[in-house]
Amino acid sequence: MKILVAEPLAPAGVELLRSQPGWEVIVSSPAEYAQHLASADALVAGGVIPITRQVLASAPKLRVIGRAGAGLENIDVEAATTAGVLVMSTPGGSAVAVAEHTLGLMLAIARSIPQASDSTKSGKWEEKKFLGHELRGKTLGIVGLGSIGREVVRRARAFEMRILAGDPYVNSHTASDLGVELVDLATLYAASDFITLHVALTSETLQMLNAEAFASMKTGVRIVNCARGELIDADALKDALLSGQVAGAALDVFQTEPPAAGEPLLAMENVIATPHIGGLTEEAQEMVGVRIAEQLVEYLRGGAAINAANMPAITAEQYRALEPYVALAERLGTFAAYLANANPHMVRMVYLGKIAETSTHLIRNAGLAGVLSRSLARKANVVNAVQIAADRGLDIAERREKRAGHVDAVRLELETDAGLTTVEGSVVLGRPRLIQVDGIYCEAPLTGHLTFLRNEDVPGVIGFVGTVLGQSSINIANFSVGRQDSPATPGAALEAIEVMETDQPVPGSVAKRLLEHPAIKLVRSVAFHD
Repeated sequence: MKILVAEPLAPAGVELLRSQPGWEVIVSSPAEYAQHLASADALVAGGVIPITRQVLASAPKLRVIGRAGAGLENIDVEAATTAGVLVMSTPGGSAVAVAEHTLGLMLAIARSIPQASDSTKSGKWEEKKFLGHELRGKTLGIVGLGSIGREVVRRARAFEMRILAGDPYVNSHTASDLGVELVDLATLYAASDFITLHVALTSETLQMLNAEAFASMKTGVRIVNCARGELIDADALKDALLSGQVAGAALDVFQTEPPAAGEPLLAMENVIATPHIGGLTEEAQEMVGVRIAEQLVEYLRGGAAINAANMPAITAEQYRALEPYVALAERLGTFAAYLANANPHMVRMVYLGKIAETSTHLIRNAGLAGVLSRSLARKANVVNAVQIAADRGLDIAERREKRAGHVDAVRLELETDAGLTTVEGSVVLGRPRLIQVDGIYCEAPLTGHLTFLRNEDVPGVIGFVGTVLGQSSINIANFSVGRQDSPATPGAALEAIEVMETDQPVPGSVAKRLLEHPAIKLVRSVAFHD
């Protein structure tokens, strides 16, 4: 067995690999590793070398890629999957390091530590200029309660801060156990003295701190970003700093790294900047080095794929049979997550017909990944979905109903703070289709740009919807309607639902217009990227 270490790895990790009987460990470098690819069974990388389709083609014996770190941006995971190569990483290994850097930056902007140091070193003694602020008694808003966010919570408690958290995929019980108040972003923005970001970059979080967000914040708020530079609109932050709406910002990440020459934020006195060093500590590097070595040993010796990104624990033959239902479950989960729009407690998977007689863990994981995908984009998959759900206190349950003659179907029940959302679907001609929503029959393709509506079953609603979309130049490709068999309470109006497939997304402004109709109670848009 030949293990190729292509980037610097902690000595303890290298020694663990070398201690394995029959293993040859080649410690190389990004400049020279390619000459060893042809005979490598395992490749250990960091975040520097690009592992592309061409690199994989040069490594015909490669079985596994171990990334000593969390991100996989430098690895073509799709190409690795096609080549039959497992990709694994070490998420959370630098969580403590990033959390400590976050608290260090909070203290630095509260007390102007870098500015005071520069002033003193230049021969000045300006104690009155650097009147600071205590963290004690202040409100800290943490956006994202993943592994780093939770470590920030633990450390912020020591400063006697009130802690608010915004995370759509952490339930209220988990937040309570952490001793934080789970709130929506609007509340967090309005109440926080310090705001720190710890979320993944998705279509929903891109430039989440923009001009509108800054305007909604408490005057004098201080911002810390050790996550991704793209989470903040740099121009809006500059304007907010100039106006005093934001008193200070501490940035470890930037949209372009390193920042371009003349970046305005770097010239501002109330901005502290560090060169993306949040996770760079000796301890963190040692931890991820040893951890990836341990994971490689577990996989190559026993077949256990820990923190894998791309391979389900199932045979190729089984996967081919289940693949259409895996796709169905993931899309049902995504659909349910957008309909529920509240903090979840549990995902329950129900298997109907012959599908209930099969091994369903892959379908279960796909449903979970779909539920999580709204917040985590492509980071949740059939391999890591259970772990991510557990980290967020999301319970999982399964039920099988072997009803004779029943069409094979999958039902996903999502329990949230707002109640229960149920979606059911099946596979028709190899494609996933929606069958029911909350017990109301409504068949529609789970593809493209969909908009879901819930309304009272009264005349004029469908015509109103068509008129609004027509005026907005949005073409309807498919329109499915369903309604209750009987009202929920005697004398009440029947409830109806509609699922529209359109040629382009329905923007928020059009959704608001639809809600102007008194009978329409809910409008949700969901996009599936086929």
